[in-house]
Amino acid sequence: MAAISTRITIRRAVPRDSEAMSALVLRSKASNGYDEAFMAACVDELRVTPERLDQVHFLVAEEGEALLGCAGLRPTNEGGEVTSFFIEPSAKRKGIGRGLWAALLETARKAGMARLALDADPEAVPFYEAMGFEVTGKVPSGSIPGRFLPRMEMGLT
Repeated sequence: MAAISTRITIRRAVPRDSEAMSALVLRSKASNGYDEAFMAACVDELRVTPERLDQVHFLVAEEGEALLGCAGLRPTNEGGEVTSFFIEPSAKRKGIGRGLWAALLETARKAGMARLALDADPEAVPFYEAMGFEVTGKVPSGSIPGRFLPRMEMGLT
């Protein structure tokens, strides 16, 4: 699909990527300082399965065989929902996220989406704000009772 640098490429995920994507998602989430109990509660919600790849347009960023990031986009009545956005912890702050984000926006615009929304990990709010999102409310966590996540939205026009 696109290249961030001469070594990093971004492409649509395929079913054989699902296991490596799940492992990357869990490593990335854990790198935000969550303990084992928290991570165990999130596993089912975060797992990327081949079936989920049929429902969500996933992109992956890779360098050779190494998966460095993944992002999921699902159409909604209001535009699009960013369902996942994770970067390999050792690859953070190296431009992978910005490159993957640009590819995700290109995909959303080509699909005719005028707005994007997401439920953010609190640690990721500054990144999403830098990408143009605004916090518009809060929503309950899908896996941790009593926990709420920032709801963020942005226009694409």
